[in-house]
Amino acid sequence: MQSFSFLKIPVHNGLTMIIDKGQSPEYVEHSMKVFANYITCAKFGWGTSAVQSEEILKEKIEIYKKYGVKPYPGGTLFEYALKEGKFLEFLDYCNNLGFECVEISDGSMEIDFDLKCECIKKAKEYGFIVLSEIGKKSIEEDAKIPISKKIADLKLEIEAGSDFVILEGREGGKSIGLYDEKGNLKQDDLEQIVNSDIDFKKLIFEAPLKNQQVEFIERFGNSVNLGNIAFDDVISLETLRTGLRGDTFGKIPK
Repeated sequence: MQSFSFLKIPVHNGLTMIIDKGQSPEYVEHSMKVFANYITCAKFGWGTSAVQSEEILKEKIEIYKKYGVKPYPGGTLFEYALKEGKFLEFLDYCNNLGFECVEISDGSMEIDFDLKCECIKKAKEYGFIVLSEIGKKSIEEDAKIPISKKIADLKLEIEAGSDFVILEGREGGKSIGLYDEKGNLKQDDLEQIVNSDIDFKKLIFEAPLKNQQVEFIERFGNSVNLGNIAFDDVISLETLRTGLRGDTFGKIPK
């Protein structure tokens, strides 16, 4: 039974994606007992999956799935596999490990956009839920891509089969993507996304900082999809989504 169930606390159906930086199976198990109900998927950040044993990786995948959370390997590992010409082997291995989702990105290396879309299509053929990502890991390289180009590519990736498209924000949330050097949202870029005809249910905004989470919730409602949430911030985010924290208190409709 949920505590304080006599209160009419707002609900939501927003996707929350956490970032697993290589946490132990024991840590994941204990964490899922506390807040699994509040997260949708867990990204095994970057290439962390490849520096843990297969035994530990499988154990963690099963723990997440036991609690109804969908784990997936980070996009950088996909890029590494593609660079080595082992994309199909990568998909086979992910399937054998028990992953139900994969991420297709081009944040760390240049990938022909048509090839990226073909990879999305191939991953869908394998039966994976596909999350693709728009944006570069390098601040300098990301700044070269105008928001209009990101929006156009985003639409094409959805057409190619992406179930969700992630807008790059990295784990720091500053000087990248929609964020300036202080971690504040670039309002002009955000307005262009708002004024496009993109299905917001398919967007995931990487928003690791509280001010970013608050602004997205206030702007788009508590069901906005947010990603790159740290383990320690899951409960905090949930209180923001439900108006149980001062930043959004009284602003969330019941």
